[in-house]
Amino acid sequence: MTTNKELPLRKLLQFRYAWIAWLVFLVAAVATVLLWQVSIRLVEDRTEAHFRTQSLQLKTAIEERLLNYEQVLAGSSGLFSVAGAVTRDEWREYVDKIDIDRYYPGIQGIGFVQRIGVRDMADHIASVRGEGVYNYLVKPLGAGPYYYPMVYLEPGTHRNRQALGYDAFSDPVHRKAMEKARDDAVPTVTGSVVLVQEALAEDQAGFLMYYPVYQGGEVPEIRAERRMMLTGYVFSAFRMNNLIDGIVGLISPFLDVRIYDSGVIGRDTLMYGSNLGSLDNEFSFEMSQTISHGGRDWLLQTRSTPAFDFLAADPRPPIVLGSGLLISLLLCLFVLALIRSRLIAQISAGRYRAITEGAASVTLVMDRHGVPLYASPSSRDILGFDPDKVDTLEFERLVHQDDWISLKRGFGEAIRAPGKQMPVVRARIRDAGQQWRDMEGTFTAMLKVPGVNGVVLSLRDLTQLKAAQSELHRLAFYDPLTGLANRQLFRDRLNHVVRRCRRSGEPAALMFLDLDGFKRINDTLGHDAGDELLQQVASWLEGCVREEDSVARLGGDEFVVLLSQISGPDAATKVAETILRRLCQRIRLNDHEVGITVSIGITMIPHDSEDAGALMKYADLAMYRAKEVGRNTYQFFTPAMNIKAARRLLQQEELATALDGDRFVLHYQPKIDLASQRVIGVEAFLRWHHPEKGLVSAQQFIHLAEETGLIIRLGEWALRQACIQVQALERAGFESLKMAVNLSVRQLTDAGFLDMVRQVITETGVSPERIELEMPAELLNEDPRLLRELLVSLNDLGVCLILDDFGTGSCSLVALQQLPLDVIKIDHRFIRDIPYNVSATDVASAVIALAKKLHLTVVAEGVETLQQLSFLKSAGCAQCQGNLFSYPLDEDALIGFLIRQYEKPLIS
Repeated sequence: MTTNKELPLRKLLQFRYAWIAWLVFLVAAVATVLLWQVSIRLVEDRTEAHFRTQSLQLKTAIEERLLNYEQVLAGSSGLFSVAGAVTRDEWREYVDKIDIDRYYPGIQGIGFVQRIGVRDMADHIASVRGEGVYNYLVKPLGAGPYYYPMVYLEPGTHRNRQALGYDAFSDPVHRKAMEKARDDAVPTVTGSVVLVQEALAEDQAGFLMYYPVYQGGEVPEIRAERRMMLTGYVFSAFRMNNLIDGIVGLISPFLDVRIYDSGVIGRDTLMYGSNLGSLDNEFSFEMSQTISHGGRDWLLQTRSTPAFDFLAADPRPPIVLGSGLLISLLLCLFVLALIRSRLIAQISAGRYRAITEGAASVTLVMDRHGVPLYASPSSRDILGFDPDKVDTLEFERLVHQDDWISLKRGFGEAIRAPGKQMPVVRARIRDAGQQWRDMEGTFTAMLKVPGVNGVVLSLRDLTQLKAAQSELHRLAFYDPLTGLANRQLFRDRLNHVVRRCRRSGEPAALMFLDLDGFKRINDTLGHDAGDELLQQVASWLEGCVREEDSVARLGGDEFVVLLSQISGPDAATKVAETILRRLCQRIRLNDHEVGITVSIGITMIPHDSEDAGALMKYADLAMYRAKEVGRNTYQFFTPAMNIKAARRLLQQEELATALDGDRFVLHYQPKIDLASQRVIGVEAFLRWHHPEKGLVSAQQFIHLAEETGLIIRLGEWALRQACIQVQALERAGFESLKMAVNLSVRQLTDAGFLDMVRQVITETGVSPERIELEMPAELLNEDPRLLRELLVSLNDLGVCLILDDFGTGSCSLVALQQLPLDVIKIDHRFIRDIPYNVSATDVASAVIALAKKLHLTVVAEGVETLQQLSFLKSAGCAQCQGNLFSYPLDEDALIGFLIRQYEKPLIS
């Protein structure tokens, strides 16, 4: 406390009085520094935005300039389309009217490259020399059969005349651009070259832009026709410095600009450099952009320069800093004045202690004998007692007898240490509903504090907190769906068992379980049915093991069983067989009766490993082995599984990389109608361009694609490419050919398969009647109702449905009659043994006869001999395919085959 006298300044500045003023000064100073930094950042952002704007404008200007030059070439090409043949004088007059020096700076010349056959070379040279180019000569001379000399190049400067007769096609850089322009019928830009008309001493990059000219002025649709109908090219030659300097000087004169060819930074790829950067190669901002034009990518790199930074400087940040510090000081003085006034006003005022209350705590005030005097209003919400009747409560009867001693001890310690908060004590308090509540609180003796005059007990309710902690523990260590231990808790239990086995040497076993076909059930019947199945499986598993063993769900349909102490592998085998018998049954889900089985992998502890992570991995590998050998079984881990898994992972990575890198192609095997001996369709076969193995057939990787799920993406790609090929065959004149595409069960049972087929047909524009979908016979083992819905939907689209590999596995004749199938295919293994195997011959005859009764078309695949063909004809088979007619062909070979087969029959 102070007296009524005015406070001296030295006392006022003491921290106990002036801490708020110092805090205000500190906050204001910090705010000033922050605003100073913000202003600096705003200036930097504005400068960066200005830099980015100039960089973007520069890119746009270069692209517009190149587009204008492309339009000039398009007009030049149009001159040939209109006039047919253009003379040298007409070309000179046309280029003069364009006035490239005025309107198109940077172009060194516009010329025409003519395609000349080796037999026409002498006449061509004589013709050009007859036009006044007396020293004209085609150079360099290659092996032919065609040459591409520069015939016209205007303006006719001395340098440009030096380039006449130069065969640009002889240079790989020019040839690459010319071939792309010819095949794609688009203007194409070359890489960095030294122009023929340049002096060798001039260190300046250049490039050319080529535009193809075809006979008749029309662009052929097929690439082969473009190559045949090519007349030549119109082209423009450019010097990079002349082209870019004007643009840079107009838009970004204070930026360091560099352009690299092919998007690669390097001395050899540098095409342009303004050389305005710092000598120490320092810069504030940098931006890289890609300019794509004419099939070429240029990397445009812009950097700020010292001149750019100087022009962007701003004096406002120092002003903000100085003004802010001054305002901070004034605020500090103002708060000191307020504090001084407040202290003087409180000189004669007393200080009282206040009791604060919280909604989650109960405050009691008791006299020195422990009799309650006051209860906070929160006691009504928490304990259910009326705070106005606190004097009627017998506090000792409300406290659990085991906790009363510690509570009484805390009360006595508070009496002996007035004003001091005592340590926390915990007690169970009975509420008005006769329920025990866990609470904790502290005593503080305030017997001499006016307005309190008692001992304060502040109690906090822990009931909800403990319930929340219990729920958090359950969520952290138990699976919410099945109530089994989750991955974290199971890992702790596994580590404990591993340590015990390491000490005692007694064996234990870890089982990894995965439900067979769970994804199909989950996708077809819904997630609710899948959850119900998982809960039932969890209950079954707990009934198969002892209390000391552990069962956990890792996620999805993966379960693990830990046999904490067993006699050996035989005991683990008995448990595995018990689980297989218990789970191998049918269960009713959503009015559907489904059967389930399980695959089990087993690893022994500590025989296989003493590391928990390795044991989980080994059990997982053994489980996958159980699935490979037929499912509904168990397998013990062996070291060979680890090696196989590593090899499998490598193959999976190669397959995914190949799919991302577009390394797959389709080959096509013709399908022959035996009555007309004509090709009526083709079947698409997937091939992989492996970087080391070459062309790999689908049989070597399709099973891995199915297991990893890559078959979904791969199948969509194959269907899309097949539809595109159908469109290409139609444009080539083969309008009636059908395209067959093979599908797997994994694709057909995928939830998005039908939508994918609709989308591909819509996007490619193919007629659905031209598409044939070949489905494996094992598809008939799927749910009959869902299978019929799928095939009816596909049939409604108009596609042809083929049942492949007929005769293998189990095939229901009722399904053949009820499903909307169009064609059945006799498996090649039966065709292979004709006519030497009587059984194979009888099967083929029976299949053909059955198909005729069911009004289905029969296709025999794998026909390789004339004897097989003769038998199939006599048996009434409608269509055949196989190596007897043709091996699978790539796109170009297929076109040639189709052209030849229309000229003569395949088999006489």
